[in-house]
Amino acid sequence: MTAIDLAYGRGRLPIELPTGARTIRPRFPAPLKDPRTALRLALADPLGASPLADCVGPEASLAIVFCDYTRPAPSRLMIEAVLEALPANHRGPIKLLNALGLHRPNTDAELAEMLGSELLARFSVIQPGSGGADYVDVGATSTGRPVRLCRDYVEADHRVTTGFVEPHFFAGFSGGAKLTLPGVAAPESILANHDAEMIDHPESTWGSTAANPIFREQREAAALCPPDLILNVALDAQKKITDVFCGELVAAHDRACRRVAASSIVAVDERFDLVISSNSGFPLDQNFYQAVKGLSAAARIVAPGGDLVIASECAEGLGHGHFGRYMERGLRPAELLASIRSQPRPLPDQWQAQILADIQTRARVHVFSSGLEPEVVTATGCLPCGDIGALARRLAGTRHGTKIAVLPEGPLTIAQAA
Repeated sequence: MTAIDLAYGRGRLPIELPTGARTIRPRFPAPLKDPRTALRLALADPLGASPLADCVGPEASLAIVFCDYTRPAPSRLMIEAVLEALPANHRGPIKLLNALGLHRPNTDAELAEMLGSELLARFSVIQPGSGGADYVDVGATSTGRPVRLCRDYVEADHRVTTGFVEPHFFAGFSGGAKLTLPGVAAPESILANHDAEMIDHPESTWGSTAANPIFREQREAAALCPPDLILNVALDAQKKITDVFCGELVAAHDRACRRVAASSIVAVDERFDLVISSNSGFPLDQNFYQAVKGLSAAARIVAPGGDLVIASECAEGLGHGHFGRYMERGLRPAELLASIRSQPRPLPDQWQAQILADIQTRARVHVFSSGLEPEVVTATGCLPCGDIGALARRLAGTRHGTKIAVLPEGPLTIAQAA
C-alpha cells in the first residue's frame, strides 16, 4: 500500500492506495524568507510602470482591488505594502474593492480574516457584486462585447489590483486582468466572457494564454480602464509566497504566468484508469461549485471511461444558488450540455455546470466530502464516496494493471498527458 495525503479543508486527508499509484505534484520554488521586503522592493521598481511614490499626488484618490474569500491571496500583506509605497504626504481617499465577480459578498468575519481589523477600520470596503452596485461603461472588446466596470474603480484617480497567480481551468491563469474582469465587472460583462461558446473553445483551458479567447478578452477589458500597476504573487501548497510580480499589467502578468507554468506543468506519458484529486484545500474547497476545478485538473489525464475522485470539504454545500439549480434539474450530462448551449443568453454559473457535465460524459465522477450528504452528491450526477482508499482498491481489484494517479494539490497542478 502507498500512503498519501491530500489537501482538504484546513488540513490534510490521509489515504492509502494500492502500491504503484503515481503522485503528481507541482515543483514549487522555496518560499521567500522575507515576503514583506520582497513586496516593498517590487513596488519600488515596478516592471514597465512608475512607482506609486512618483505618480500619486497628495490629494489623489486610489482604488485597491483584492481577491475574495475563495482565494488564498495574502491580501492584507499586499495592501499594506501598497499603502507603504504611496508618497508620505498622500492624504487622498482610498477604497478597497473586493473582486467578487459573481461570487457572494463576503461576511464581516471573512473580511476581517482576509484584511485584518486595522485595514477595515481605516478604509471603506466596496463589494461590487453585493447588489445595488453602480457600473460604468468603459467601451467594448474586439468581439463587440460591452465592458462595464464598478464606478468606484473607474473613477478613482489611480488603481492598483492585487492578487495571486495560479493555473485556471478556463482562463489559463488567475491574477492579472481577472481582477478587473470578472473581479469588478458588471454581471452582464462577466456572463458574456463566460458564455457557452467561450467555454467550449479548445484553448479555454489550463495554462493557455495567447490563444485563449477568455484570457484575451479579459486583457482587452482591463486595457479599457487599466490599473496603474498590478501586484501579484505566486504561492506554494502551504499558501506561502514564492515570488512577487509588480508592474504594468501585461508585462508583470506575463512574467508571472511563465514562472507559474514552469512550476505547475507536469508531463505524463500515459492516461490513468483512476485519477484522484483534491481541490487544493481551504479556501478553494468551500463548496462543490469550486470543486469542479479539481475535477477538471484530474480529467486532463483520465482514460476514456475511467474514474475520477474529487476530495473537497464543501463546508458550504453546493455553493452558488444558480449552480445548485442546474444540479437539481436531474438532466443527463449530454442533455444539460445541449440545454446550456442552446440558451439564447448565458445565465449565472452555467460555465461550471457546463464543464462538470462535459467531464461526466467522459468519466465516472466520485465525490468524497464531509459537507455534502450522499443524496446531494447523487443529485449532481456524481457518485458518493465514503472511503477513497477502499474505492481505489475495489477498482484495482476488478482489472489487472489498473493505473492510478493522484493530484494531492489538485488544481495547482497542470498535468499534461502525451
